[in-house]
Amino acid sequence: MIEEDFGKIKRKRNTYRLSIVNEDSFEDVTSFKFSRISAYIFLSSSFVFIVSFTIIIISFTPLKYYIPGYSSQESRTTFELMQIKTDSLEKIIYQNDQYLTNLKKVLNDDKLINLDTTTLNLNNSEISVE
Repeated sequence: MIEEDFGKIKRKRNTYRLSIVNEDSFEDVTSFKFSRISAYIFLSSSFVFIVSFTIIIISFTPLKYYIPGYSSQESRTTFELMQIKTDSLEKIIYQNDQYLTNLKKVLNDDKLINLDTTTLNLNNSEISVE
């Protein structure tokens, strides 16, 4: 078990060489030496850098306004005021619609269905005369 762990660590520390060669002259253009650990550190640090750079760009520029759900306080208050106005306008339209339908019923001599009061059926004996 200890030998297996030592073998894994040894493989991680082995150095590798990446060479970019000119195809016509077989001349080394560039050459890089790295190990698995250095490659992992490089990739991890570049990932962290790219993510932090993206977060900084979005949070400190006007790009943040394109994120859904994020808006300025001014636009939120105007949205709330517009929502209140539309609700009150819908209520007024509904009331006007009811008024017009009732007016049409009265003009056409139709029976009104909704009455404000109920009729009382009282017997003559229940009515007391003083």
